[in-house]
Amino acid sequence: MRALTVLGTCGAWPEAGRAASGFLLEYDGFRLVLDLGYATFPRLLEHCPDGRVDAVVVTHEHPDHCADLSALCRARYFALQRGPRVPLYCPPGVVARVQAMEPTEDLHEVFDVHPLPAAHRVGPLRLDAEPLPHHVLHAGVRLTAPGLTLAYSGDAGPGPALERLAAGADLFVAGATLQGGPAADPYLMSAADAGSWAGRCGVDRLLLTHFWPGADRARSIAEAREAFPGEVTAAEEGMTIPL
Repeated sequence: MRALTVLGTCGAWPEAGRAASGFLLEYDGFRLVLDLGYATFPRLLEHCPDGRVDAVVVTHEHPDHCADLSALCRARYFALQRGPRVPLYCPPGVVARVQAMEPTEDLHEVFDVHPLPAAHRVGPLRLDAEPLPHHVLHAGVRLTAPGLTLAYSGDAGPGPALERLAAGADLFVAGATLQGGPAADPYLMSAADAGSWAGRCGVDRLLLTHFWPGADRARSIAEAREAFPGEVTAAEEGMTIPL
């Protein structure tokens, strides 16, 4: 199976019935989690009982992208059979932020931590991560394997690295926090920005995510389509996208 399952789609905090940022990538039996924001862990458990995943990638330390890393840590830490440590790829601030919620359980007993931004081999996948503009150190992500190129902008603003990360991607998962044209804030992207960069990078499909709570998602799709003629979809919790 090769698919991306949406665990959560909200930026800042989750709306009722939704969750913050999170995705599950499955590639020929290898399961990689991409961000684990508020309320994503219960949704992950629907697909990965006991939190049995093969790797975790977290783009940055804001809690709407990493808070439920604490829940995954607890599930693995207190399991009857803890198993080997899970590879965790993230900027340094992520571990410090989550460890502050876990003063008695050392995250390093559960996770084998590798720094981002950097390049790594993650099971069958190549992970390339470069810094993108945000309020804290933020790693934009490109995951490649035979037959797959997935790019993820996370919660960042656009920067020169985004063109390298998203170039020719089969699926570009792009933050669309803002609406109403190009973002005035250099540390965030709008739906219009996402569409513009999707066209510039020659991606096949565009998946919009990281919506501000209460945003009209149909409007975000329409604004992205003004700049990108390809397939545009708004991420929804529980959605599974074949890859």
